[in-house]
Amino acid sequence: MCRLETEMMRTMSKSKTKVAFSALIEKGGAYGPFKTDITLAYNKVLTNIGDAYNSSTGVFTAPITGVYYFNFFYHAGGKHASKLELFKNSEMIVRSSDHKSDSDGADNGGNAVVLQLQQGDQVYVHMPANHHVWAGDHTTFSGFLLS
Repeated sequence: MCRLETEMMRTMSKSKTKVAFSALIEKGGAYGPFKTDITLAYNKVLTNIGDAYNSSTGVFTAPITGVYYFNFFYHAGGKHASKLELFKNSEMIVRSSDHKSDSDGADNGGNAVVLQLQQGDQVYVHMPANHHVWAGDHTTFSGFLLS
């Protein structure tokens, strides 16, 4: 096979690769606040095409280099502050937060981002110490390969 044919085969193979996941935290209600920062392990996986999302660790690992879309959403009670941050490797990329309020019964938030990832890059959602979310079908993390 010539070099051009090899490159074409690699491109065709890459374009056929499907990567998509969607998961939620199902831990029975209020989750946190904790004394330390944690990576959220979204334990109920709805979709995991390509097996790139690990529900035990909460980490998505890019199986191939490409452009990916990610989002996270949360619900939380107003009695504690809420904040989630999406990381690429060890770099915080986007966040969503709401302060504690005695007059606010509930909070909702989220964010989304498109990222260029290299094979092996990791993306995850982090909750800083002293924050919380509602661990039910309101708190989700999803992503998929665009190209």
